[in-house]
Amino acid sequence: MSNKKTILIVDDDPDYLFQIKTIVESFGYNVITAESQKEAEKLIDTKKPDLAILDLMMESQDSGFILSYRIKKKYPDVPVIIASAVTAETGLNFGVDSDDDKKWIKADSFMDKGIREDQLLKEINKLLKI
Repeated sequence: MSNKKTILIVDDDPDYLFQIKTIVESFGYNVITAESQKEAEKLIDTKKPDLAILDLMMESQDSGFILSYRIKKKYPDVPVIIASAVTAETGLNFGVDSDDDKKWIKADSFMDKGIREDQLLKEINKLLKI
């Protein structure tokens, strides 16, 4: 058994999912993936990740928010990053910086897609307290 931390990555874009999976594995983490909210929910029933990186818009426009809520309800100590292109696509801004945001967005971090590798590594390490 490996003692490496496991990161769950969920995104409905298979190319982006493969890209982020490859990057996170290069950081030295184990990675499990899902291509939908539904698939991810089945995964978390049997496996607790150490951290999750979720797309926002998958089956529905709020799939990432729903999945984040369900992960936090089942595993309150698992950090969640929502990575989305929603700001670029819609002009809507989301974040988890204020107390009001944190009341309804059950995530620890919100990052716009197009994340640089060094930014992602820094955020993962910060959330995992490494």
